[in-house]
Amino acid sequence: MTQITMDTGDKKHDTAKIMPPTLANFHLASKYLLQGKLVSFPTETVYGLGADATNDQAVASIFAAKKRPSFNPLIIHLPSIEEAEKYVDFDITSRKLAAAFWPGPFTLVLNKKPGTLLSPLVSAGLDTVAVRVPEHPVVRELLENFKYPIAAPSANLSGKLSPTRPEHVARDLKDEVAMILDGPPCRNGIESTIAQVMGSEIRLLRPGSVSQRDIEEVTGLRVVPFEDGQNPTAPGQLKSHYAPRSNVRLNATTVYPDEALLAFGSLYPKDARIVRNLSPKGSLHEAAANLFSLLHELDDLGCETIAVSPIPPHGLGIAINDRLSRAAADNKE
Repeated sequence: MTQITMDTGDKKHDTAKIMPPTLANFHLASKYLLQGKLVSFPTETVYGLGADATNDQAVASIFAAKKRPSFNPLIIHLPSIEEAEKYVDFDITSRKLAAAFWPGPFTLVLNKKPGTLLSPLVSAGLDTVAVRVPEHPVVRELLENFKYPIAAPSANLSGKLSPTRPEHVARDLKDEVAMILDGPPCRNGIESTIAQVMGSEIRLLRPGSVSQRDIEEVTGLRVVPFEDGQNPTAPGQLKSHYAPRSNVRLNATTVYPDEALLAFGSLYPKDARIVRNLSPKGSLHEAAANLFSLLHELDDLGCETIAVSPIPPHGLGIAINDRLSRAAADNKE
């Protein structure tokens, strides 16, 4: 087994179920999954809430724990393309995308094979299912131990901030999970890109760290963004999503006295009382990695409103702005 190191920083929430990524704990996590229980674990994007994707009752418990609408599909996680082929069919273009971006923060929506053992709940009754091969060492080790696909949305209450630390999961879902595997940081910090090949074009169902340009360069095909208002065919498409308890005000160039500031770069209003900076040096990659963690931090301070500095609308900034706009859609005003 690969040696896994982790940050054992201060934990502010109940940590009784947070376990280090040891061989014994991987076996225990697999045992819990076989029993139909939920296990949380880190991926390179955010922490996942995992269940045996072939067990109807286990998958149903994900929806119950998250209070997630049953029409909102889940992503199944597998250790390799070869394992994925047992459950879904690959066209030529999808196989090319998988070869380019797996393992990694990239999800493909593919047609299910006839007679698949996957629970129909993972795809919300659709003939397609979202599939990903992750690269984080903890989830990869778990997948190798468990031997079955794991259905895993983000380990948070539906529509709320995604978790990037084990204590985020412990705070919101500790009564729902059998254990929470700790491990190295979620270095991407935002959920995976989701794409679906539709004939001669590709539908971008959710932006992420694999960009539209990345997809076009690999395939040579046109990429069409998902339009809000369409029925969800993949996770993360609801208009209100990733929302803190605080209100969120976007593209803020000034800060009001009762607001906290989520800044980006070095140019921002210096009169804010509470400031957290996504990336002082203006790195979109650093900003993505810090996004949910800093939103959690400001939300925990009880701020009525979080003002967010403008984020450049290109590259990874497209995915960051997507998450922020969905967070702001749930404003309480």
